Amino acid sequence: MFETAETGASIGKEEYERRIPELRVELVNAQYDLREADFPVIVVVCGDDWLGVHEILTAVGEIMDGRFVALHAMGEASDEEGERPEFWRYWRRLPGAGEMAVFADEWSADALVRYLRERVDREGYERQLRRIARFEADLAQGGALVLKFWIHVPKKALKKRIKKAKKNRRMAWRIGAESQELYDGYTQVMEAARRLVEVTDEAESPWHLVEGSDRRTLRLSVFETLFAALRARLDRAPPEPPPPAAAPSQEPGNSSILHTVDLGARLEREEYKKRLAAGQTRLFELGEKAQKKGVTTALVFEGWDAAGKGGVIRRITRATDVRRTRVVAVGAPSPEEAAHHYLWRFWRQLPRKGHMVIFDRSWYGRVLVERVEGYAGEAEWRRAYREINDFEEQLTEAGMVVQKFWLHIDPAEQLARFRAREQTSYKKYKITEDDYRNRGKWAGYEQAVEEMVARTSTSHAPWHLIPANHKPYARVQVIETICAALEDRL
Repeated sequence: MFETAETGASIGKEEYERRIPELRVELVNAQYDLREADFPVIVVVCGDDWLGVHEILTAVGEIMDGRFVALHAMGEASDEEGERPEFWRYWRRLPGAGEMAVFADEWSADALVRYLRERVDREGYERQLRRIARFEADLAQGGALVLKFWIHVPKKALKKRIKKAKKNRRMAWRIGAESQELYDGYTQVMEAARRLVEVTDEAESPWHLVEGSDRRTLRLSVFETLFAALRARLDRAPPEPPPPAAAPSQEPGNSSILHTVDLGARLEREEYKKRLAAGQTRLFELGEKAQKKGVTTALVFEGWDAAGKGGVIRRITRATDVRRTRVVAVGAPSPEEAAHHYLWRFWRQLPRKGHMVIFDRSWYGRVLVERVEGYAGEAEWRRAYREINDFEEQLTEAGMVVQKFWLHIDPAEQLARFRAREQTSYKKYKITEDDYRNRGKWAGYEQAVEEMVARTSTSHAPWHLIPANHKPYARVQVIETICAALEDRL
């Protein structure tokens, strides 16, 4: 595989100086055009040639307009980053539409280094490579232009480089101990690198193998490839809009999951007060233990309009430490959020170890409101099931407790609550024309909920369908479910 990059090509100084000015102009013009585009550009620079990777990072500022490209040389995770799921630090740095970012020492390099230094075994390495492939595929399918460059140095060239550095102390810092480490374990490194490229080389995010032996050839190869890909994407005609999805039946639902929820479930007042107080005390104690043990909790609340999510959340926050609990109320995405992959804004909200985050609405908007209202095409919301499952799997692998609640009521109860809100001065703001309009799409939402639960309720991040026609019953059920999950983990 890497042998194909070992061409030994070399470009003379005069040829390089003739070609580079034109390339610089073309790239800068493309950068300006990108600012008006509806997609981001993600450039990955990785490889077995540390000096070659450094060369490209240096050249970015010399050949491109540094104002319009973000450079992220990641390296080891900080303490703050180490308290979140592994990919948190990458997601929060992803560019939005019209932006470009160059990543080095990123997810691929991290996986390779951890395997070579025996921090993970072969099975763990393979699992990480598959996750990287999915991550990059998600970005590309979400609209990003993903360009990946693997900088390779032949063993003979590396040996010559090290020998030269030993004779010239001014070069020693540029070669670094990593180069000697690479040379000593060259066969093992190449075997692991070859596997990385094989698994993560996808049609939408392919690797470009480039030899790093000659500085000028390396620069031209990388930046000419970058320009060609960027220009081709900028000049591509916009895709045809997908055909509208068939409207769901508006007949009364006959669902296989939601109809099993006992909407007649109730609690007598005295029992409610007793169980609520006991549950809140238990939740507080478990929250203290979770903080000490570094167990993070993510709670997701979805449900019909007026199902009582706010009331449930208030009962939870009254029983938790406000310093370590945060409620994220999710509405329509801001312009900045809309410019990124839809999961970007949720990755950014993940808390440190020992904390709790409560999502009032969540990433499931992609397969609920965006699906039903037509804001996401069918290919997008169908792809989201796998993306969401992978996202939640990463949360739980990082030690997070993930619990998801659907608060279920029937149409008659919803209408009664709407009318009660209209008669309550401090609740009038909660009722809009959209609330009544959405009632006309009940069957469509019911169908979306059915499929959401069926496809995304997993052993590590289960859905809990909570009967919420009687608010006290729902509040107690949710708190007791959270406590059970925390006790199981602790």
